[in-house]
Amino acid sequence: MAFGDCPDDEQLRAAWQLFCERLRGAGEQVFKDFNPANPRQRADAFRFLSQNLGQAFDLALETKDTKFPVLHTFCTPFCKLGSDNADFVYQQAWIDGESVYRLSGNRGTARFLNFTVQGPRPDRQPGTDWPSLHEPFGDIPEANLFGHQLETQWDGGFELFIGGPRRGPNWLPTTAGSRKLFLRQGFDRWDELSAQMRIERIGMAEPRPVPLSGDLTAAMDWAGRFVTGLMNDWPDHPYQFSGGAVDPVNINAFPHNSAGDTASDKRRGRAVMNMCWQLRPDEALVMEFDAHDGLWMLTNMGAFFNSMDYLYRPVSFTPSRTKVDDDGKVRIIMCHDDPGYHNWMDTQGFERGNVTYRILLSESRVILRTKLVKRADLDALLPTTTAKAAPEQRQKQLRERFDGIRQRYRL
Repeated sequence: MAFGDCPDDEQLRAAWQLFCERLRGAGEQVFKDFNPANPRQRADAFRFLSQNLGQAFDLALETKDTKFPVLHTFCTPFCKLGSDNADFVYQQAWIDGESVYRLSGNRGTARFLNFTVQGPRPDRQPGTDWPSLHEPFGDIPEANLFGHQLETQWDGGFELFIGGPRRGPNWLPTTAGSRKLFLRQGFDRWDELSAQMRIERIGMAEPRPVPLSGDLTAAMDWAGRFVTGLMNDWPDHPYQFSGGAVDPVNINAFPHNSAGDTASDKRRGRAVMNMCWQLRPDEALVMEFDAHDGLWMLTNMGAFFNSMDYLYRPVSFTPSRTKVDDDGKVRIIMCHDDPGYHNWMDTQGFERGNVTYRILLSESRVILRTKLVKRADLDALLPTTTAKAAPEQRQKQLRERFDGIRQRYRL
């Protein structure tokens, strides 16, 4: 049996060759100007691409049939997709507006939980001339349910229905354009338990059809556009189309006034600020803000907005894991090596990256002040009461992080 013996051979080979050509082009984006020309960050960019190559066909084929839905965890310690929050667990399921679905499981103890029905993905974001972010993003939230609105049993068990007629409080409506269920869990303490969930279509009785040539051809097309889009859009898209919320020119400072997509953020239950940073080996950046109520999060990311290695390194902070100075201020110290302070944010040795601040279920925005200093001057510049971390304390911190992240992902 050889090429041409099957009537679908030409179609399949052409689709695969196009996918490979797109993958080759995606790899060329590693060398864009925004990615520093050093071995560490060039390698990280190829890692970013290879991680998402690993899930491209999970998104494009294995979970794509809306009649046979599957929850897909698309960001993990081993797979990052631009601007992922180190203290979130992200999942999605492809759905349609015709079917009715049941999501069931246990709510867990994550401090933040959100279920969103996402609608069509327009070419341009409503009210702007901004192109939509690459697939599977850019779609518009249609309906939301937050964890505090979810009714659960005494042990955290729940059922949530999506689509069809209203079924009490645990229900999300769909429209003809609904295409995705998007789930986010946000964590503060390391001992919080992630929700364990599964999804099914009501009335699903038959096996899923075996994918045929047309399905594979469509999947190769989608996967090729996916890997091309993610390498093209990060970090270019937020740099160009954020209304000032992301500023790649005024580095080492958080924008305080921007015309970012605040309406969309409000629907998602968050407020966001991003800082682009650059640090020399002998420098440190001190991020300072007034301690405040609410669940806030800081995540350090690479040049492609991919979160850094949060399984092994202190690259993210939340209230419970942060020390507040005696003057009521939080000070996060970013530098390339351990400065001996509790609130140290690692850079992985990168010379350039991004930090995102999020506050959830609150419209209040704090002012984040920054100061670029010499690494050797930290002790003289910081308050004498700023909490420190001896080597054994750092080791304990890192072990708690390692165990907490593994628990979230059941690793």
